[in-house]
Amino acid sequence: MTFNLTFKEAIRQALREEMQRDKRVFLFGEDIGKLGGCFRVTQGLLEEFGEKRVIDTPLSESAIVGACIGAALIGMRPVGEIMFADEITLAMDQIVNNAAKVRYLYGGKASVPLVIRTPHGAGTGSGPHHTQSLEAWFIHVPGVVVVVPSTPADAKGLLKSSIRSDNPVLFFEHKLLYFTKGPVPEEEYFIPLGKADIKRKGNDVTVVATGVMVQKVLKVAENLDGERISIEVIDPRTLLPLDKLTIFESVKKTGRLIIVEEACKTGNFGGEVAAIVAEEAFGYLKAPIKRVAAPDTPVPASKILENCFIPNKEKIINAVRAILA
Repeated sequence: MTFNLTFKEAIRQALREEMQRDKRVFLFGEDIGKLGGCFRVTQGLLEEFGEKRVIDTPLSESAIVGACIGAALIGMRPVGEIMFADEITLAMDQIVNNAAKVRYLYGGKASVPLVIRTPHGAGTGSGPHHTQSLEAWFIHVPGVVVVVPSTPADAKGLLKSSIRSDNPVLFFEHKLLYFTKGPVPEEEYFIPLGKADIKRKGNDVTVVATGVMVQKVLKVAENLDGERISIEVIDPRTLLPLDKLTIFESVKKTGRLIIVEEACKTGNFGGEVAAIVAEEAFGYLKAPIKRVAAPDTPVPASKILENCFIPNKEKIINAVRAILA
């Protein structure tokens, strides 16, 4: 049995189930109570669990993450929300120099079981301060886990695993996915952190995509079926730790690799995937690796320019045709 849920309903369901199961789990963030969060993801949870477990905070990202770290250190399992991923810059010291380092510095005797949920990504016309994709910053930080789900079922299963993890987890939710629907199992389930998913099997080209780009690549793959081009779509789901083996096995089969993501191209996650494959699976490649990403500019506020900024179907198709040429 499955439910047909939106992405945000699946996240809310995961939060509710984990809060019902474990009284140590609580929510902490700006406007997450009565308002239900900026995107209404936590709507209804205040009424169900009360003000001591769904806590509205002051407008201070550093305070949100700092308080969550403190709570995690004394045995709680906080789920903090940063209203927009762009504002995570205001809590970088707490995440990078505190949460990420505790377990290492104390030889595993202390841990920070903390989840930081945050919406990211463009497509809403919200301008350069509310639409960035900054997840690549954190794959450079040992000690944290970085999760980017692309479907409602993945969002629920990964969030439940994240809440039960003893490591700090950064959970990035693309804003354009919140209203997308998909099947979610009725029974309790978990998706292990660090395990990629083959969203579509194929033989000609491996495409590694993240977040909302997974959906775009799947549509491109369907369109190219008519041209007898077979695309295998890999969704890493967890960027750190990365499931290299699934990517290597796919590249071994197809001999070609394209990485598609929304973040600016320089220094992004795709560059790391390309480097790993070049180092450890170069012998399988039949063509140079290609990357489809956003240009190295701030996200435009103009809707027309924003549409040009975001990688689209045409750019992905051009990359596939070029790598097969």
